[in-house]
Amino acid sequence: MAPRATWKGYLKLSLVSCPVRMYNATSDTAKIRFNMLHKDTNNRVQMKPHDPELGVVERSDLVKGYEFEKDRYVVIDDEDLDQIQIESTKTISIEKFVDMADVDPMYLDSPYYIAPDGPVADETYRVMQMAMKERDKAALARVVMSGRERLVLLIPRDNGFVLNTLRTAAEVRHHAEYFAEIGDGKLDATAVKLANQLIEQFEGELDTSQFVDYYQEALTEVVKAKVKGTTPVIAKAPERGQVINLMDALKRSIDEGDSKKPPAKSQSRKKTKTGAKATPKAKKKKVAGAAG
Repeated sequence: MAPRATWKGYLKLSLVSCPVRMYNATSDTAKIRFNMLHKDTNNRVQMKPHDPELGVVERSDLVKGYEFEKDRYVVIDDEDLDQIQIESTKTISIEKFVDMADVDPMYLDSPYYIAPDGPVADETYRVMQMAMKERDKAALARVVMSGRERLVLLIPRDNGFVLNTLRTAAEVRHHAEYFAEIGDGKLDATAVKLANQLIEQFEGELDTSQFVDYYQEALTEVVKAKVKGTTPVIAKAPERGQVINLMDALKRSIDEGDSKKPPAKSQSRKKTKTGAKATPKAKKKKVAGAAG
């Protein structure tokens, strides 16, 4: 059973539309979260709103205010917000299609799943999804989320859509000032060759099941040990010596990689037409897994 939708509305392209539901595509429930306790009583501290004149106040008495001048506010209530009814409030309206290759990951923000809302939406949803998938396109659209209109990118994934909110140009810092001090002189060709050789040793398929937060795992063990009243045992990362010489470090890294490779299987040599034994061609070997 699918979780409860966080948003319901319509996916629209020109005159074609279908009802859809939006779901959070990520979860942070696995993270260890701490509460604030008083150091003497271990009672949980409650963060209550405080008014300079009235002291502690109830949250039900709070209203939204916008500071238009220093210490001067205008109050915005729910009725004011209800007056804002633009198309993107309840519609993901597609404005443009772009090539997937042109999507810069720097602008991708939070991901959501978009699914058809009921059988009546199924065919329209699938036709739009298949057409985009066949042309390898993503769709730029707008939708109101959490009190603001967001530019979003709709991406075909398997038999459905992933919607990614996009950061604005003002939110993404240009890399130039951060890379300005990087040199542009000629590099040692041997060092580059060794670096390429080292990269080849660590080539492998991307396996997202290996995306693990080791800090959270270690923190979980600490918490469990505390609950049991025992001393936690956490494996420390191996200490690395200081790298003095780049060439030496590259060569040593390659040697370490070679020593970890399994022994090559013996290969029977094929006979040529003349009866001589032909030396088998060396095959390029990839090392499975990613560097840790």
